[in-house]
Amino acid sequence: MRWKKYRLKTLTSAEDIVIASLAEAGVEGAQIEDNVPLSESDLQQMFVDIPLAEGPDDGTAYIDFYLDEDADAQKLLDAVRQELEELRQFTEIGECSIEESVTEDKDWVNNWKQYFHKFKVDDILIIPSWEDVEPDDDAKMVLHIDPGTAFGTGMHETTQLCMRQLKKYVTPDTELLDVGTGSGILSIVALKLGAKHAFGTDLDPCTVNAVSENLAANGIPEEKMDLVIGNIIDDPSVQDQAGLEKYDIVTANILADVLTALTPEIVKHMKHGALYISSGILDVKEKDVTDACRAQGLEIVEITRQGEWVSVTARRN
Repeated sequence: MRWKKYRLKTLTSAEDIVIASLAEAGVEGAQIEDNVPLSESDLQQMFVDIPLAEGPDDGTAYIDFYLDEDADAQKLLDAVRQELEELRQFTEIGECSIEESVTEDKDWVNNWKQYFHKFKVDDILIIPSWEDVEPDDDAKMVLHIDPGTAFGTGMHETTQLCMRQLKKYVTPDTELLDVGTGSGILSIVALKLGAKHAFGTDLDPCTVNAVSENLAANGIPEEKMDLVIGNIIDDPSVQDQAGLEKYDIVTANILADVLTALTPEIVKHMKHGALYISSGILDVKEKDVTDACRAQGLEIVEITRQGEWVSVTARRN
C-alpha cells in the first residue's frame, strides 16, 4: 500500500504538545525526528524507525504522519492547521510548515516490538509476552501487555495518571466503564485490583482482539469484561448496552476536546457518588475539561499532573 507522508517542522520543546494537537485534528499516529540525544532507557523503550540524526541539537524537530492515498487529506490538513494556529496562541511551536511526499507501506507493529521492554509504574510491573518476570518482581502487580495496533501499553503519562487513580479508588464492588478502551490496560488494571466487572467502548475494531489477548495473558476470564465497538457519545445502541446509572468508576483517557463532548453523556451512566477519571488532557486544556465537568453538576475531587499532562477526577454527587 502507498501512503501520503506529511512532514511538519516544529521545535523540540513543542514536540509533545504538537503531537497532541495532531491527534485532536484526527491524525492517528506520528513519528518524531530530532537531534536530542537518546538515553539508554529511551533506546530500550522507544521504536526508532528512522536513522538517528547526528550533530548538535539545534532546537528543530520534524514530525511525520501518514495517510492512505485514498483518504480525504485536505480536510484533515485544514483541521491540523486550525489546531496549530489555536495552539500558537498559547505557546511557541515554530514555523510548523508541512511538506508532502509518498512512501511505501511498512510493517510498523512488528518492527517496534523489539524495542518494547518491561518497565514499572510505581509498584506495577508491565511486561511483554517475550520477557520473563524476575524473582525480585514477585511482590509487584504484574501486568502482561503486548504492544499492538490498539492504543495503550502504559508507557504514556496519561495512562499512568489513570492507573494511579484506579489504585486509589477501585473496590471489590466496582463496576467500571472504560471509554476508549484500546488495549484494555485500564480495565485490566482495575480487574487486577479487584473490580467486579468492566465494560469497554472503543471506535477501533482492532480493540476486540487486543483486549481478548491481553485478558487471556493476565489470566482474567472474558466474562469479567464486555466490549462494544462504537461511539458512546452519539450511538444509542452503545448507550443502551452500557446501561444508565450503572457504574462506580468511569475512565476516559482520550483528548480534551473529546472529553468535553463526552462528559454530558457519561454522567447518565454514572451512579450517584460515582467517579469520573479523565486523562489525555494537555495542561493548556485543563480548564476546558473541568468546566465541562462542572457544567454537568460534577464535583472536581482531584487534579493530578505528570509532565504537560493532566488527569481530572470528578464525582457525581
